[in-house]
Amino acid sequence: MENALYVGLSRQMTLRRQLDIVANNIANADTTGFKVEQPLVQTEPRAPARSDDGPNPIKFVLDNGLARDFSQGSLKITNATFDLAIDGPGFFQIATPAGDRFTRDGHFRLDDIGRIVNQNGQPVLDAGGAEVIIDPRNGPVEIARDGSISQGIEQVGQLGVVTFDSLSALEKVGNNQFRNTSNAQPQPATGSLIRQGMLEGSNVNAIVQVTELIEVTRAYESMARMMENTQELSRRTVERLGRVE
Repeated sequence: MENALYVGLSRQMTLRRQLDIVANNIANADTTGFKVEQPLVQTEPRAPARSDDGPNPIKFVLDNGLARDFSQGSLKITNATFDLAIDGPGFFQIATPAGDRFTRDGHFRLDDIGRIVNQNGQPVLDAGGAEVIIDPRNGPVEIARDGSISQGIEQVGQLGVVTFDSLSALEKVGNNQFRNTSNAQPQPATGSLIRQGMLEGSNVNAIVQVTELIEVTRAYESMARMMENTQELSRRTVERLGRVE
C-alpha cells in the first residue's frame, strides 16, 4: 500500500505544478505578448517500496519541464506612436544590465534622452544591436513594416526583429522577457512585419484555461480521496491483524 501512496503523492505534486501554471496563464490573459504555457510530465519506473507489494517496477509521475506556445496573439489597435506589434515570428531585442533579453511586448516609449525604451526604461535595440535614439524636435515618428524609423523624409534608424532556429533556447526571466540559454545567435526575422500603433495581445484562451483549472482541481481532489482511502484500508488491515494475534 505504501507504493500506492507514493505514486499518488508524485501525481499530486505534478497537479500542484499544473495548477500554478494554469493560474498564471489566467492571470496573464490580458498581458501584452504573453505566451500560454503548459506543464510536461512523464512516468519513470522505480523500484517499489517493498518487493512483495505491487508490480516491480512501479511508475511514478514526474515533472518534465514546461512547454510554451509561441503562436501569434491577436493585434489590438492603440494608435500610440511607440506601441509596436510583431506580425509573424520573432522578438524585439532589449538591452538590460544582465544581458540582452527578448520580448513580444512592444509597449514602448521615449525616455528623457530620446531612446526608445520599454516601460522599465530598458533600451530597445536596432537591427545592428545598437540603441535607437530619436530627436522629437524633428517631427512625428513613423515606423514602417520593415522596422525603418523615419521623421519626415529622413530615415533615422531601423528596429530589429530577431528569431532563433530553436525556441527551446529561450528561458523566461520575468518582466515578459526571455533570455537566450544557448550559444546560438539570434537571426533576423525576415518574414515578420512591425505594426505601428498596435499591440499583440496574449494568446491565452481564458475559457480553455478556466476549464482546465476545474479539471486539475477535481483530479487533485480525486487523488487526495484515493490516498485517504488507501490509508484507511491500511489502518483497518493493521487493526484486524492485531485482533488475530
